[in-house]
Amino acid sequence: MTRLSVNIDHVATVRQARKARQPDPIAGAVLAELAGAHGITCHIRGDRRHILDRDLALLRETVATRLNVEMAATSEMLRIARRVRPDLVTLVPEKPGEVTTEGGIDAAGRSRQLGPHIKALRRSRIDVSLFIDPDPRQVEASAALGVPTIELNTNAYSSARTGREQARAFDELVVSAEMGAERGLVIAAGHGLDLINVRPVADIPQVIELNIGHSIIARAVLVGLERAVREMLEAIGRG
Repeated sequence: MTRLSVNIDHVATVRQARKARQPDPIAGAVLAELAGAHGITCHIRGDRRHILDRDLALLRETVATRLNVEMAATSEMLRIARRVRPDLVTLVPEKPGEVTTEGGIDAAGRSRQLGPHIKALRRSRIDVSLFIDPDPRQVEASAALGVPTIELNTNAYSSARTGREQARAFDELVVSAEMGAERGLVIAAGHGLDLINVRPVADIPQVIELNIGHSIIARAVLVGLERAVREMLEAIGRG
């Protein structure tokens, strides 16, 4: 059955819009877990636009399920990972000024840079995942780099404007998930998933975890965070 990891970045985004103390992403993580989330995800960026170092330290102390920290493959982030020791580090690309992560990390083109970074994390006994586009080249490169997990970028599927586009993007997810599982990789997926489009991805047999943030937090503004998490769990068949 597919697990749900709730990304709490946007709780911090609301807080940082006013440079205030509330809403606190730590409280958001607690509520998400109480509602049944199987893990908590956050992204600490170089510009600290939402999640702060303080948040990360408190999340490590507070999260009772599984803490997945998204970060760029930089020396600064490696130091942070070694200090905080999350359960999983997901390496993602990061561009100045982007609204959200725009695509998967180029495991095939950046293997020389990523290889030592991955080895350093694993020597510190931190599991590593790569957020990649559903592309056979990227799956192969990820397996060659020795990561245990990949997260497939579902943006093309989530943002498709026609049924044909969505079907093509979905097929790419299926092929990549099957290919990754054949190579011994644990398969996760996420980006842009919501109550309407999530079930087909959750039903891909090889996908064991979904990372979902924006749609849950947006829904929570209207119905509350615990209900929003429970609705998503129901949508993926875990309610």
